[in-house]
Amino acid sequence: MIQNHWMVTLETPRLILRRWREEDVAPMAAVNADPEVMRWIRDGSVLDEQQTRGRVQAWESEWESQGFGLFAVEIRSTGELAGFTGLSVPDFLPEVLPAVEVGWRLGRSHWGQGLATEAAAAAVRFGFEERGLERIVSITQVGNDASERIMTKLGMHPVRETVNPTGGRRVRVFELRSVQYVTTTR
Repeated sequence: MIQNHWMVTLETPRLILRRWREEDVAPMAAVNADPEVMRWIRDGSVLDEQQTRGRVQAWESEWESQGFGLFAVEIRSTGELAGFTGLSVPDFLPEVLPAVEVGWRLGRSHWGQGLATEAAAAAVRFGFEERGLERIVSITQVGNDASERIMTKLGMHPVRETVNPTGGRRVRVFELRSVQYVTTTR
């Protein structure tokens, strides 16, 4: 299933961001099966294990084609899979292309601890410093205040509001440019 051409692992004080393994599919499927977790994703539908396996395979393929992708987020102290964070091409919203999006999805037991911000900050740093990206966006449904708070903590600012054509819901696009990132991290 997985060919790790780009063997990238990032570490933060509490997390390991790494490529996907077969044993990650079931715990990620549990995250994707939670209606509260999926509330702000596309049309809010949950995903089963087979759908999750397909997503993991697609995420791994993006690593191979783009040189970046979504990381499995592992809790350092326990080895537990918390969810994902990382970079992807937001082809579901053609009007923002060309673009690379930072995104995250963690299981509910990991909410409210700053883990999504910690993980996403590492992914943004990787995008700018290791992959030389000029701009990173993040897209959230209008009303998802928790995600907007994370975007603001990452130094991003809103640049557009539109409708996601795949789900018909209103979304906000936030952006951070490499020049802003360099300025805010020094």
